[in-house]
Amino acid sequence: MEIKVMTYNIHHGKGMDKQMDLNRIAEVIQKSDVDMVGLNEVDKHFSKRSHYQDQVDELAKKLNMYQSYGPAISLKSKNTMVKRQYGNALLSRFPILHTKTYFFHFIPWLTEGRSLLDAEIQINKKVIQVNVTHLSLHPFIHNRQTNFIMNQWKKKTRPLIIMGDCNMKPGSRGWKKINRQFQDVWHAAGSGEGHTYSSIRPRYRLDYIFTSPELHIIDAEVVTAMPMASDHFPLKTTLFI
Repeated sequence: MEIKVMTYNIHHGKGMDKQMDLNRIAEVIQKSDVDMVGLNEVDKHFSKRSHYQDQVDELAKKLNMYQSYGPAISLKSKNTMVKRQYGNALLSRFPILHTKTYFFHFIPWLTEGRSLLDAEIQINKKVIQVNVTHLSLHPFIHNRQTNFIMNQWKKKTRPLIIMGDCNMKPGSRGWKKINRQFQDVWHAAGSGEGHTYSSIRPRYRLDYIFTSPELHIIDAEVVTAMPMASDHFPLKTTLFI
C-alpha cells in the first residue's frame, strides 16, 4: 500500500508577507493530497500573534483529518484555565491510536523548549509509529536530542517514520547518526538540493523525513507551490508500507 507523508514547519501560520493566514496552510496541505502531515511551530491558544487559535484543531476541521498535538512550551493563562501552548502536531487520514509527548528539557534555561510527538497510526491492518519533532539550533542540545530519539527507536518494534524541522545539514554529525539506522527520503529518492528554507530564497535543507528500512521510498519532493504561506517549504514523500 502507498501512503503520502509530509513535514511542514508552518511558522504559526505567519507567512512571508507577515500575514497570519491558516487558510493558506490548509490549502498547501490539501493540494498536496497527503495521508499524514507532521507540523512544527503550531500554536494552541498561545498568543495574540495567532489570535489565540487552536491551530491543529482548526486545520483538522478544515481538512477532515485526525489530529494529535505535542506541546513543547506550555504557559498558564491569567484569566482562564486554558493552557497556552506551542509545539508539534500530526494530522492523519488514518486513525491515531495513541500518542505521547517527550520533552527535551535537558537544559531548559539555555534554549527554547522542544519536544518529540510519538504517535501510533492504524493503516488498514498495520500499525506504524510516527515521530514529529523540531530540533534545536544549539549543537550540544541538538546532539542530546538526536541521542534521545535514537535511544527511543531501540524500544520500538513497528515501522517508524521520523519527521520535522531538524535544523541540521546533510552529512552533519546529527544526520549521520540518524542515517546509520534510518533512510533519509530525500537522500534516497529526491532530485536536486532539496532546500526547504527559506521559502523566498531556499538555501538550506532543514526539514527531513526519515524511515526505518522496512518502508520502501518511492519518491520525494519539495512542495514549492505557495511560498508565501510559511517561511519553510514542506517536504513530501510517497512510501510503500
